[in-house]
Amino acid sequence: MLDVILSQLANGLVLGLIYVLISVGLSITFGMLGIVNFAHGAFFALGAYIAVALFQLLGWPAVWIAPIAVGCIGMVLEVVLVRHLYRRDPLISLVVTFSLGLLIEAVIRAIWGPMGLPFSAPDFLDGMLIVGPVLITSYRVAVFVVTVLILMGLWLFLTYTPFGRILRAGSRDPEMVRVLGINLPWVLTGVFGLGCALAAAAGLLAAPLWAVSPGMAASAVMPAFVIVAIGGLGSFAGAVIAGLLVGVVTTMTVQFMPAASGAAMYVLMFLVMLVRPRGLLGQRWERFE
Repeated sequence: MLDVILSQLANGLVLGLIYVLISVGLSITFGMLGIVNFAHGAFFALGAYIAVALFQLLGWPAVWIAPIAVGCIGMVLEVVLVRHLYRRDPLISLVVTFSLGLLIEAVIRAIWGPMGLPFSAPDFLDGMLIVGPVLITSYRVAVFVVTVLILMGLWLFLTYTPFGRILRAGSRDPEMVRVLGINLPWVLTGVFGLGCALAAAAGLLAAPLWAVSPGMAASAVMPAFVIVAIGGLGSFAGAVIAGLLVGVVTTMTVQFMPAASGAAMYVLMFLVMLVRPRGLLGQRWERFE
């Protein structure tokens, strides 16, 4: 029994880190732009599909172009569409981004078809690792390492680079950033593109583990919103902690209470929100209150 628990714990941490990648992008976009981006899951799916296409054309080394491509697509959409939603009724942004997600899913179906696509892990990661009582696939270990590196790079970027400082300042007081002479619209474009790229990177990493299908967006966007609620709006550390909690709770429930697995993360969110309405590490954000 101990080996099963530890193995599921390891799998839950990997799943949680994929959720973290998705939710961090959503949290950054929400905190900076002030819109509810219901199309975020569609960018996750788009990243997986573009990665599959690149793999079929050029092999595994080319799949890392997928997050960059999706980030560029996101920036174009921000300029053309999303930019007009700022300072509008939140319900409008919800409806528009929800429609955008449906549009992206329709485009995916038109290009790649309604059926799922096969996408396997690279051959050199095809196998199992046994570490004491823990049994885990080599690819999941690789996903764990790569995701940790991406999150560390993102934290360093947000903490120590000029653009990262502008992003964090603008998320709390965009008017002050504008007064300082910074071109805030282009900052917002970069933020939206960064969020889309993070979602696409999660889609790329999850593709060999999940079914690559047009409906995979739905399986990503709801956990992302749950994690943002649990971790706290705009909190990087909160998103990491909440993502790991959701991943572990989900895998443990699948193992021991399969019938309740779909509701487990919502129960966790309910319990956290009872104690901490702003989330685990959430703070007061004047622009939303």
